[in-house]
Amino acid sequence: MFDHGKLEKNSILMLVGILIVVSIGGLVEIAPLFYLESTIEKVKGMRPYTPLELAGRNIYIREGCYNCHSQMVRPFRDEVERYGHYSLAAESMYDHPFQWGSKRTGPDLARVGGKYSDEWHSTHLIDPRSLVPESVMPGYPFLAKTPLKYTDIAKHLETNRMVGVPYDDAMIEAAKADLEAQVNPDADGVEAMQERYPGAQARNFDGQPGKPTEMDALISYLQVLGTMVDFSSYKAEENYR
Repeated sequence: MFDHGKLEKNSILMLVGILIVVSIGGLVEIAPLFYLESTIEKVKGMRPYTPLELAGRNIYIREGCYNCHSQMVRPFRDEVERYGHYSLAAESMYDHPFQWGSKRTGPDLARVGGKYSDEWHSTHLIDPRSLVPESVMPGYPFLAKTPLKYTDIAKHLETNRMVGVPYDDAMIEAAKADLEAQVNPDADGVEAMQERYPGAQARNFDGQPGKPTEMDALISYLQVLGTMVDFSSYKAEENYR
């Protein structure tokens, strides 16, 4: 039987032992990754964010929404029953940085897309307690009054392409026009935008006529969360408890 006393009393032996154990554990976890083409399962329906959705995501990050809202449904029955299908790695493959979050002062938003109307979101963002009296969320009325700055939106797409998001040259070239088309369903460029971004919704998200506002962008982002994957046709081993 190994004499643990010698190991525990000798700092050098203890250090060597720790290094050996950590090295073996690291190899067991890391080595298999070199034989995998990808650690993310490919899922039908996933696409990059439209320019408007990407602008809304930037506002979501700017306002620190991730501090109180997670975007990750864990594979446990209580979470699945409340929020919907557990989150897939593929759903965050175009998020840089991802918005999983670590705290839920408010509910998880991974499946919030389509759950509420645009009007509900607008009202909630302007005055949260008008819809949820117990809410501690601050109001964001300025979003409805602030014109969206998007003259550099093509640069945002280019930057995301640098980290692996598959925006092609046509998407980058048409970024500004696609953003404007998405908030104007009567625009000539809506069909072209939807060809580049299948399933993208085109409408006046903030309910106000005129140029895009930050409210338009943020609501468009919220309304797409969790809607890209068709879970009625998705099959995976249901192993949540």
